[in-house]
Amino acid sequence: MKKVILITAMAALMAGAANAERYVMITHTQGTDPFWPVVEKAASDAAEDLGVGFEYNFAPSGDMADMAQLIEAAAATGPDGLIVSIPDADALRGAVTDAVDSGIPVITINSGADVSAELGALMHIGQPEYDAGVAAGERAAAEGVTKAICLNQEAFNSGLVSRCEGYFDALGEELNMIDVSNDQAQIETRTAAALTADESIDGALAVGPHVCEAAARAIDSIGAEIHLSCFDLTPGVIDLIEAGEVQYTIDQQQYLQGYMPLVVLHLYNNYAGMLPGANIPSGPGFVDSTNAAEVGDQAGVNR
Repeated sequence: MKKVILITAMAALMAGAANAERYVMITHTQGTDPFWPVVEKAASDAAEDLGVGFEYNFAPSGDMADMAQLIEAAAATGPDGLIVSIPDADALRGAVTDAVDSGIPVITINSGADVSAELGALMHIGQPEYDAGVAAGERAAAEGVTKAICLNQEAFNSGLVSRCEGYFDALGEELNMIDVSNDQAQIETRTAAALTADESIDGALAVGPHVCEAAARAIDSIGAEIHLSCFDLTPGVIDLIEAGEVQYTIDQQQYLQGYMPLVVLHLYNNYAGMLPGANIPSGPGFVDSTNAAEVGDQAGVNR
């Protein structure tokens, strides 16, 4: 009798697990950018709070074809929702629209605000990247930058390019962007080479936190005086701000980009298609010497 009860209980548990909500997130990180573990943590926190299943994946190769295959594979498992970043709409369009056409609700995060609706996503959660770049550029101009360079670790990523474009539009300059790669040594080498080649450059924007840290080392190695500003947070970036080596960083509050999609999908699936009335902007906000100490404990954890 006990055996029958145990088997029945196990069957019920398995059936419940099979019927539980399950969400899959796929982003474009290669596993080298400290930004994305915060997004993953936030989504895991949301899944625990909501009592739903959650899976996170990325293509270590950084290849968009590999990312598209991950989206296709995830869609084939029939999740209750997909959460994807869209750094390259042309490469990911087919995989995303196929998922939408199959009836899977999709939310885009981080990159892809400009194509989210076109791809059939319910909404986008992230920072308006061009506007964030403009904010960074306006402040750089006010702080004396006259000629700048933008350090981009993912030249294929439309969101990062938009940051650079906004920055230079605010400065009233032509776009001067270089591909520094995601490799720390290469970032240092390429940044130092670019600044040495043109000594009139007095400002640099690093569009990733690890790029910011490497750029600061490059600037120090060549003894240059450069106004360095950045995007996103790590403990190292906070240290650089407090040391006066970085003037400010743009905080896009990536915890929101990880947490909110699960909340929105859960509400959508359980409350007759309930949705916010517009996309959710997670930033931009400035972190500088006035608030770095307060924000510092959250850097690399929840921000």
